[in-house]
This record gives sequence, structure tokens and C-alpha cells, in this order.
Amino acid sequence: MFNALVVTKDDTDTTSVKITPLSEDDLPHVDGGVTVAVEYSTVNYKDGLCLSPGGGGLVRNYPHVPGIDFAGTVEASEDPRYKTGDKVVLTGWRVGEAHWGGYAQKARVRGDWLVPLPEGLTTRQAMAVGTAGFTAMLAVMALEDHGLTPDKGEVLVTGAAGGVGSVATAILAHLGYQVAAVTGRPETAAYLKDLGAARIVPRAELAETVKRPLESETWAGCVDAVGGDMLARVLGQMKYGASVAAVGLAGGAKLPTSVVPFLLRGVNLLGIDSVMKPFDGRLKAWERVATDLPMDKLADMVQPAVLSDLPQLGQDILAGKVKGRVVVDVNG
Repeated sequence: MFNALVVTKDDTDTTSVKITPLSEDDLPHVDGGVTVAVEYSTVNYKDGLCLSPGGGGLVRNYPHVPGIDFAGTVEASEDPRYKTGDKVVLTGWRVGEAHWGGYAQKARVRGDWLVPLPEGLTTRQAMAVGTAGFTAMLAVMALEDHGLTPDKGEVLVTGAAGGVGSVATAILAHLGYQVAAVTGRPETAAYLKDLGAARIVPRAELAETVKRPLESETWAGCVDAVGGDMLARVLGQMKYGASVAAVGLAGGAKLPTSVVPFLLRGVNLLGIDSVMKPFDGRLKAWERVATDLPMDKLADMVQPAVLSDLPQLGQDILAGKVKGRVVVDVNG
């Protein structure tokens, strides 16, 4: 038997969350499946939605185990690529939404969804990075693939105090970039400076509705974890030929802009999808995490948690009260 945080729905469509003992027979059947003894998971915005009443529109079936990522040790495998004792990490593939996720002491998933844990990373460190940090690394790699180098000028990170923004700030600063970190919470300024931000940009400076399609050329690149009006404003401030790696929709899916930044400034809008990234790309990103993310900065980002903390943490992250990364010790 093992413990899991299970979300159930009754006949009146009312959901409830409870730590429940399960057996391996309860785990979903998966062809070519790999059973993992989960050690750590995280709390992201999607997890908050899945823990909320109605599952935030993300939960596909009940009963359900949320947790959109996890790291642990292989216990059994029908996939020849993995053997008992291998350390693995999983992000994406709608785990924790359509398929049971990481808020349990055991999980069974397709081998294609896993990545071997890179040398030098522990399972806890992997989840200190988690889906948010993995996404941040994909964004940095996309910007570099489109020509960004440290000598080009300041790089903007929006939503910098959140999970993606925190890791993006730390990675970019470690690689020698001058990072301008956007936050609406003045109390996070010292935290962002410790991660390596060169300066802090108050969110209010970028929160105004776009009035002109082009403003002064300011940013050499941008990791945008907000979207919506802020993304539209930033597009008009990019330098000629610069790129924005867009990773989040917290500010909404609508983009009130025009083609002007793209036609007259040659701005590139790069969509970062971490959910179904092919294996080779996921492995490369995790290998870059192991080499290009300063591990000493992880401690500054991490808030520890256990399964019983998750209902409240789900509410807190939806309310914007969570700073950095929450790492869940599922055995704690």
C-alpha cells in the first residue's frame, strides 16, 4: 500500500481532496508502463487548478491524482530503456490532468514520458527545477537559438517571482546576461536580486494598455511568463530582430497587438510548449539544467511541502501568494 492525494467527485459534481491509501492495482494500466517510486513533486499553477472545485477544467477523470511532474526511482519496467533502480524525471504529457500524476508515492506511466535523471542532479534538485524550471530552460534555449547573446543588451523576465520567472532569472544571470526582472510585489525585489537580476522593473510600468504599436527599443530578449496585455506592451519595446519566448497565459490568452512589431522590427514571438516536447529536446534541456543552473540558487527558490499541505498551497498559488518553487516530499 502507498499514500496518494486523491481528488474525487460525487453525484452532485462536488469535489473533495483526501490523502488515501492505494495499492498498485489501483494505478492506471499503461502499455509498456514503468512503475516509479515517487520521491518528489511540485506545485504549479495547473496543480492549483486541478485541486480547485471542478478541477479547473483540466481534470479529465475521477478519482484523480494531481501533480504535473515528479522525480523518483524505477521499481518495475516493461520498457527496455529503464531498469529497476534508475533515477528518472517526468514533466508534461498531461500527467496530473488526464493521467494520474505525482501526488502519490507510486506512479505508472509510459516510458516515452520519462527522461533519465542527468548526472549531477538529485531527484529533489530536479523537482526544485520541475516543470517550471524545465520550461524556463526551453525558453532560454529558444532565445539563444534565435541569436541572443549576453552582449546584445538587457533581457526582460516577466512574472519573475513565479516558478518559471525565478528559474529563468537564475539561468540567464548565470550565463552572463543582464536581467531586468518584472514583479508586482516589491517585497520580492531582494529575492530576485539574490537570483542575479541586475535591476527590478515594477509591473505597473508594463501594465498599461498598448497605446502605440512601437516604443523605444529596450530589450534584447524576453522570457514572458504572463501573456495578455503585458506581452503586447513588451512586443513594442523589443530591439530590432529580438525574440520573446512566451511560456504562460496568466494574463490571458488574448493578445491585443498588431503586426507592426513583427513587420517593422522583425520581432520573433516564440511559443514554448513543454507538455509534449519530443524526447531528444527534453533530454537536452535537462542536461542544460544540470550544467547551466547554479544549484546554490535552488535553495533560495524552494519552499518545502508534504502531501497534507497541498490543498492550501493550491489555493495560495492561484491567489499569487507563492514565491519561487514548492517542492513536495511525497513521503514526508
